[in-house]
Amino acid sequence: MKSEKRKTEEPITGISRGRIWEIDAIRGLLILCVIASHTLFYAANILRRISLPQSIVFIMQYGGLLFVVLSGFSATLGRRSLRRGLLVFAGGMILTLGSVLAVHFGWLTEDMIIRFGVLHLLGLCMMLYPLLKKLPTPALLGLGLAVVAVGYWWELKSVTVEAKYLFPLGLRYPNFSSGDYFPLAPHLGWFCLGAVLGRSLYAEKKTRLPQINPETPVLRFLRWCGRNSLYIFILHLPVVGGVMMLLST
Repeated sequence: MKSEKRKTEEPITGISRGRIWEIDAIRGLLILCVIASHTLFYAANILRRISLPQSIVFIMQYGGLLFVVLSGFSATLGRRSLRRGLLVFAGGMILTLGSVLAVHFGWLTEDMIIRFGVLHLLGLCMMLYPLLKKLPTPALLGLGLAVVAVGYWWELKSVTVEAKYLFPLGLRYPNFSSGDYFPLAPHLGWFCLGAVLGRSLYAEKKTRLPQINPETPVLRFLRWCGRNSLYIFILHLPVVGGVMMLLST
């Protein structure tokens, strides 16, 4: 009886009810790419032994958009978005505090303080999703496109303001810096577009790849990374940075 129950709750098309295995696997792959990206960044800026080609710099700058889109995508499939958003935002504040302490002890320069990074952004987006999900799909699509357009227009025009507390929106003050910067404009727009994709592609909230066995070792590892991506993200920064600083001495 126990084995029959296990087969019911963990079919080949998904590991447990309420989770879609390929979304976890994609998130896991992305977090591994983030670790590789930050390792290259630290190697270039701390060890100063490599020079990054512009193609890699471009990916490091804009590859994070995939995480934002996937977060919006996932928001349509899960529950308790407000609770998860608070947890993720708290993770962002931990990184902010950690970067401030690193500057205090001379391990980082002040421009590397994380004032509004990807975890701050994703946490706020998740907390806003209970309101966003009330919008019909065409309205959510229009909102997403509008926020993306406004954000990139501000960036293109290098818009700055004197107020020093509007940077979460994308309005930076002169000489603003942040070690990781993902403002609401344009990234809330990308989150909304990800939610539109989630509604469209996973309306039935079940795997689109039932023919693939998610229990292979590689996919199991990627799914584990995806399920624990928040903790991996928070922990990998001090670990990679610490190793690089030890190598630089």
